[in-house]
Amino acid sequence: MVSDVHGNARDLAAAGEGADALVCLGDLVLFLDYADHSRGIFPDLFGTENADRLVELRTARRFEEARELGRRLWAGRDKDAAIESAVRKQYAEMFAAFPTPTYATYGNVDLPHLWPEFAGPGTTVLDGERVEIGGRVFGFVGGGLRTAMRTPFEISDEEYAAKIEAVGEVDVLCTHIPPDVADLCYDTVARRFERGSRALLEAIHRTRPRYSLFGHVHQPLSRRMRIGRTECINVGHFNATGTPFALEW
Repeated sequence: MVSDVHGNARDLAAAGEGADALVCLGDLVLFLDYADHSRGIFPDLFGTENADRLVELRTARRFEEARELGRRLWAGRDKDAAIESAVRKQYAEMFAAFPTPTYATYGNVDLPHLWPEFAGPGTTVLDGERVEIGGRVFGFVGGGLRTAMRTPFEISDEEYAAKIEAVGEVDVLCTHIPPDVADLCYDTVARRFERGSRALLEAIHRTRPRYSLFGHVHQPLSRRMRIGRTECINVGHFNATGTPFALEW
């Protein structure tokens, strides 16, 4: 199981070795690597110096200044076309690395409308849906909630809650973002709270899945905790670790 792949196709190709299936919880795209500002779509287009500045502004939560920097840099360019072209290149590499079978859902930086173009017959894409894997029922909910970062696949709390409701009772609840618990949502390096889902937390209390698995927070204060009978686990920042999380039963 992997999440927050962010361009790490090399390790992704080996992530499913020895497993019955690979589960991917999204964020395949690398727009900007906060650990290495020379990597990603943004520095490829605008250089490392501008990437340094963007990270500085976002880390300081100076989001309007960050957006103004972006507006200046994108002036005179077709932003949507440039980003989609770069994402297509990354997706071609990422989806080619998926083993068969792979079950995947979207992250908040993904472009869902492109996935059907790249997902082969061995990859099943699910969002607000359930599937049986190894005799257990898995539910998948992709994307993130709206934030000041304005990443590509952020939806309203109501839309997100509807997808959680559609999944219903499952053994393993797979999402990109964590439940709305402070220790699971705080990133110790970025020094900020990422958005978790209240609807997801309520579903955990109500339906009591065996596992709640997620990613999104790259360096969480807590990687796992128990809520009632449910083991809540951040499966890791795969871009940085290159190591999948193994779920066994």
